Amino acid sequence: QVQLVESGGGLVGTEDSLRLSCVASTRTFNSYTLAWFRQAPGKEREFVAGISASDRRTAYTDSAKGRFMVSKDSAAQTLSLQMGSLKPEDTAVYYCAAREGTARIPASAREYPWWGRGTQVTVSS
Repeated sequence: QVQLVESGGGLVGTEDSLRLSCVASTRTFNSYTLAWFRQAPGKEREFVAGISASDRRTAYTDSAKGRFMVSKDSAAQTLSLQMGSLKPEDTAVYYCAAREGTARIPASAREYPWWGRGTQVTVSS
């Protein structure tokens, strides 16, 4: 089991950068595939980026490629999302999610049993 706590959200302007963090409380951090999802008002929760447990492979949704970078620090048990060139359409609540496993980075929220409470990111135009 793992507990996840996100931080780093806020109000920024278009083209600004922001770094989100997610601290995981677990004895087996490296056994989890971790991901960032986001949910805008009236929309479904969508996959943003993820990193596999075993070999640190990463995956991104198309809108995040080239602008966002996902990483993890095993010593600090922290997942991060560095976001750049932010756009108003990036406005959403960003969630950290975890699933046991090593290879796959699913894009479906249903495959992640553990979730943080989210952090709000607002990008003004």
